[in-house]
Amino acid sequence: MERKGFFVCIEGLDKSGKTSQSILLVEALCKKGFDAVYTTEPSNGEIGKFIRNYILHRKDRASPVVEALLFAADRADHIEREIKPMLAKGKVVVSDRYIYSSLAYQGATGLNLDWIEEINKHALKPDMAIYLNVSVKNLLQRYRKEKSVMEQLETQRKVEQIYNKLVHDGRLISVNGERPMKEATRDILAMVLNRLKS
Repeated sequence: MERKGFFVCIEGLDKSGKTSQSILLVEALCKKGFDAVYTTEPSNGEIGKFIRNYILHRKDRASPVVEALLFAADRADHIEREIKPMLAKGKVVVSDRYIYSSLAYQGATGLNLDWIEEINKHALKPDMAIYLNVSVKNLLQRYRKEKSVMEQLETQRKVEQIYNKLVHDGRLISVNGERPMKEATRDILAMVLNRLKS
């Protein structure tokens, strides 16, 4: 497939503001004349809906292996059904979460990161991968009483460590998300525009 579009994903801890930033980025790019679209993982496909309904809101967390395989399957479906076709049309695709979430969240359970990479080897490499950096201690007040299975404090701390390693390894670009939202939005937009122009 000839790739014409531009693929960016935005990652972050639960309640870090990544969904809002993803949507704001799409809106800002559209205002500047780009054909930008928002998408998310878990996706809106059948596997993604299954994950939302039966994995994220269980009383007890599912097996990490089952989680990792389901997310990998949903990602494969997401790429073929949404991402590749939109890129082929020249769109800027902004994904709210991507493979780095699997590395961080299933990796936080102790699963081997190389194995998670292996089951996701089909995944397209994004043109940009941004990490909205908000520390766990600054997110505690945002967690609901009815949390998803991923929103446990100890889980989030381990997830944060893996995200920071991915930043250190140069796989994610860290953006300070602990400032006013408009400032983070401005910086993300500037980074993406700079890459688009180059």
